[in-house]
Amino acid sequence: PAVRIFCLKAVESRHCQTKRYCKGLPGVSASGMGLRLSQKFVFLIFLSGLVTLCFGALFFLPDSVRLKRIFLSKTETQPVTVGSGSGSENDAREHLKRPKEQDHPRAMTSTKGDTSTKLKSLSRKPAVSREATEERLAGGRAQEDLTLSRSKTESATVPDSDANWDTFSYDKFRRCLLKPPLGRDGGRPSDPKTTERRDKVKEMMKFAWDNYKRYAWGKNELRPLTRNGHIGNIGASIIDSLDTLYIMGLMDEYNDAKQWVQSSLDLNSNGEASLFEVNIRYVGGLLSAYYLTGEELFKTKAVELGEKLLPAFNTPTGIPRGVINLGSGTSWSWGWASAGSSILAEFGTLHLEFVHLTELSSNPIYTEKVMNIRKLLNKIEKPHGLYPNFLSPVSGNWVQHHVSIGGLGDSFYEYLIKSYLMSDKTDDDAKMMYYSALEAIEANLVQKSPGGLTYMAEWRGGILDHKMGHLACFSGGMIGIGADDGAPEKRQHYLDLAAEITHTCHESYTRSATKLGPEAFRFDSGAEATATRLSDRYYILRPEVIESYMYMWRLTHDPKYREWGWEAVEALEEHCRVESGFSGIRDVYTMTVSHDNMQQSFFLSETLKYLYLLFSDDDLLPLEDWVFNTEAHPLPIIRKSCLQDEATQDKTVSE
Repeated sequence: PAVRIFCLKAVESRHCQTKRYCKGLPGVSASGMGLRLSQKFVFLIFLSGLVTLCFGALFFLPDSVRLKRIFLSKTETQPVTVGSGSGSENDAREHLKRPKEQDHPRAMTSTKGDTSTKLKSLSRKPAVSREATEERLAGGRAQEDLTLSRSKTESATVPDSDANWDTFSYDKFRRCLLKPPLGRDGGRPSDPKTTERRDKVKEMMKFAWDNYKRYAWGKNELRPLTRNGHIGNIGASIIDSLDTLYIMGLMDEYNDAKQWVQSSLDLNSNGEASLFEVNIRYVGGLLSAYYLTGEELFKTKAVELGEKLLPAFNTPTGIPRGVINLGSGTSWSWGWASAGSSILAEFGTLHLEFVHLTELSSNPIYTEKVMNIRKLLNKIEKPHGLYPNFLSPVSGNWVQHHVSIGGLGDSFYEYLIKSYLMSDKTDDDAKMMYYSALEAIEANLVQKSPGGLTYMAEWRGGILDHKMGHLACFSGGMIGIGADDGAPEKRQHYLDLAAEITHTCHESYTRSATKLGPEAFRFDSGAEATATRLSDRYYILRPEVIESYMYMWRLTHDPKYREWGWEAVEALEEHCRVESGFSGIRDVYTMTVSHDNMQQSFFLSETLKYLYLLFSDDDLLPLEDWVFNTEAHPLPIIRKSCLQDEATQDKTVSE
């Protein structure tokens, strides 16, 4: 209003050249010749200051939601937080990560402390059997003629509902799997000791779930000490638990979760939500539940939610902003992110889910969005071949030269190798990017401590920070699953590197009093694999170390990985289990634990699922058919040739 009044006066002063408009106006000479010289001077100074202020705010201040509210007249809404992120770097990256069992006669057993590992024979691309048609899992029959309704978004033109898109057939998808998803007997091992351990993990899941349902139903997470729910009411723990409950055979609990999705999942919440968390947790969890069960409900919800994420890509570069209002479609960058930048591990952790959204909806927009991100990353210069953590969605340039395989960077690298595997090894671009990045990581970040421990340091503009975060411990599993597809002369090297990193992360657990690992551990000032700062000594039920145990067990069948997993189970039971759930602890180096009063949703989705798979036979969610997203939601490998053959056969039969 003040600016508008000022401008009106300026216009009015121009009309003051005639007595008709100026009569009686203060500050106008009696002769009607305009403003006095001193007033003109003050006016020009004020105008130049106003212009400088406006243009400075628009073009030189960091991009933020506050500026958008000022200049775009957006109304402020109450925050509705998705997941555990709350706006600070640590909260928003609470889970930017990583982001997995039948004994094999050819497995090589190594002695304790020996990290040299032999790769178990694992063929990921045998011929698809056309004769093995499985029995459909529980759930409604897939509707092959289903056309998903699509609402208009700000970022893309969505095809009309009557467009001639091929529809996804659940039956065809199931026939293209090499093995039943749940194995011969639900992955139940023949060894009684391992079976007992697996049953214990299942009991832990039921205990955690029952208390969540009793005290925090519909909330994002459970506060087990105060017995109430934690911020948000869009059921993060419910969505994250769907596939875990299903593969564990907890069908009553699974049906309760499914009913909540049907009746209470609100996809129109007005408030801020992390694009990253919504994608990996909600879209990923719903996709996984659909592929495992065939329930159309999950497919429909996943596509509807994916569509609501598209406005975040409405930037000059197509790099999405990190925060979105699901109701209005407005998006902005995290307030703490440098100069309004987007985060590598957020915009780089969309590919798996978005490719599947295109598969289910027959709408190419999802794949186009993530391929545009990849195209930009391939084009811009990378310092020493490394990918910094912050990128401007406006200019498409790196904002800082901070590189980390842990928080802020982690799952970007994970999604490169997993995109290649999920494409049935046809995505050569993802393969090239992954192995090029891994080469740069080895050259610049991989270090060996004086005590012989291999670790991933962080890189800050050419200076190494000899710190490794718990989040970076996913990399043992990542390098392991990619070993078989590297250059022939480097395959054993990659598997050995994966084993060494996993060993280091195990050491971070064994060197604490509680036998649980800290949030970050250092390798300087005489310290090795221990947290030297008070702010790094906490454990929040994170899964990354156990994730690497599971993958390394699947790849090598070295029994030490199951033993290490059982050590983690015993530590969780002793120090994190409380009367009404599981809680993180504030200091892993003291036996007098102080709990943080938070049962993270990823504890149900990842930590307990990976433990359950670790103590199961390999045919439960076999790696030949499934790739896990960074929230441990299994997504199937897309076998285009098989699906096309199935479609051709169906057409021939119908004719």
